[in-house]
Amino acid sequence: VVSTQSTGSSGINAEYGGQLGLDAKSMEFVDGGVQAQAKRALENMGHILESAGTGFDKVVKTTVLLKDIEDFAKVNEVYATFFTAPYPARAAYQCANLPKYGLVEIEAVAIVGDVDNQ
Repeated sequence: VVSTQSTGSSGINAEYGGQLGLDAKSMEFVDGGVQAQAKRALENMGHILESAGTGFDKVVKTTVLLKDIEDFAKVNEVYATFFTAPYPARAAYQCANLPKYGLVEIEAVAIVGDVDNQ
């Protein structure tokens, strides 16, 4: 799910989206466990960010939802290939169940457009 919200007259918008590790054509989870699902979730997110005119470099916050918090380090390895320093703020939680019983879901808030610091 993606929505756009204005944050005032500065022209800053934020895109929100929660992504699972689903293949867009089959709507089934990719094979390969939590790392493969994290990679696909972030690839899917990248397509959404691009279509909104922004990218991973303008993500300011992410939330990582995990079926098993013990998978955090594995997901973090994949996460580090999509984001660079300074990294966006991040929260990670273990959930009882994710949609379709996925292993990981990642959502992000990103700036769309230029930031007016005046």
